[in-house]
Amino acid sequence: MHVITIQEPGVVSVCLEPVSGLSPGCVRVRTIYSGVSAGTELTAYRGTNPYLNRSWDPERRIFTEGRTHAYPLSGWGYQEVGEVVEAAPDVADPPIGALVWGVWGHRAETVLPAAKLLGHVLPPGVDPLVGVFARVGAIALNAVHAADVHLGDQIAVFGQGVIGLLATRLAVLSGARVVAADAIQARLRLARRFGAAETFDVLSGSCAEFLRKRVEGADTAIELSGSQQALHEAIRSVRRGGRVVAAGFYQGEGFGLRLGEEFHHNQVQLVSSQIGGVASWLSHRWDVERLQRTFMELALRGEVDTGALVSHVVNVANAAEAFDLLDRSPADVLQLVFEFTKGQA
Repeated sequence: MHVITIQEPGVVSVCLEPVSGLSPGCVRVRTIYSGVSAGTELTAYRGTNPYLNRSWDPERRIFTEGRTHAYPLSGWGYQEVGEVVEAAPDVADPPIGALVWGVWGHRAETVLPAAKLLGHVLPPGVDPLVGVFARVGAIALNAVHAADVHLGDQIAVFGQGVIGLLATRLAVLSGARVVAADAIQARLRLARRFGAAETFDVLSGSCAEFLRKRVEGADTAIELSGSQQALHEAIRSVRRGGRVVAAGFYQGEGFGLRLGEEFHHNQVQLVSSQIGGVASWLSHRWDVERLQRTFMELALRGEVDTGALVSHVVNVANAAEAFDLLDRSPADVLQLVFEFTKGQA
């Protein structure tokens, strides 16, 4: 079956991999759509992902010399939706024909334990594209939880890509007044549609100074652009004792991040948010599965307009051109989705 493979930095191909057998308790899912999480996947495409240059020790939770992954990288991606086309004799749920969302990478089909798909079935009549947002929606919700949003809080969200826009919407649904910051006008307009009270073009000046004039500084800032300079500006933007949630995937050294300035003088809290775990103070009640299901409930009720985020639907055969577009012109792409057809399985 077909699978997207990053052969080396800047080189993508669609390869074949063996079809998996169907084990007891499992179902076979044929992929319909697979969404690209641009921030993470471009690190693999560009060769900057720390897993490619450092070895991650999951027990000690530390990076050491070596590497965790090596090229070729097959089946990266974590936002998929597909149709159950076969089930083991001992499986009744999900039924054959059901549309399900989950994580199985950019491949034409997969075999998964049926138990992993319980609660992942899309209702009849729903556009399957909604399913590709479960994981990125969970990432955004995790960041909003880490921000510890309270009704009436002033929140700044730096970066209005897909996850930033979702964080803006979820913070608004949580009762915050949001200022959305980005350099791309189309994304700022969409942030308004998603409920941002104000937007700020970061090319026009300092968002931190704007916030301090308008609201005396943000209570909390969520940084989702992955830029160290933006993280520094987020730190500058919050009130004394405020919190900054660093949820972007930062690459390399922290150029432009000056921790002896506002971070030091304003006693700013800096909190990391990553989908590998929920905020520690919520871990007794929340996990990644609950984050995903909660976001999907919001999307299916129409409280989050995921359709407005899809800018490109590309046949999987054109994966190389799609990644080249993402790499060269990231401002022109919001949510890119690969489409698989039955003939490509």
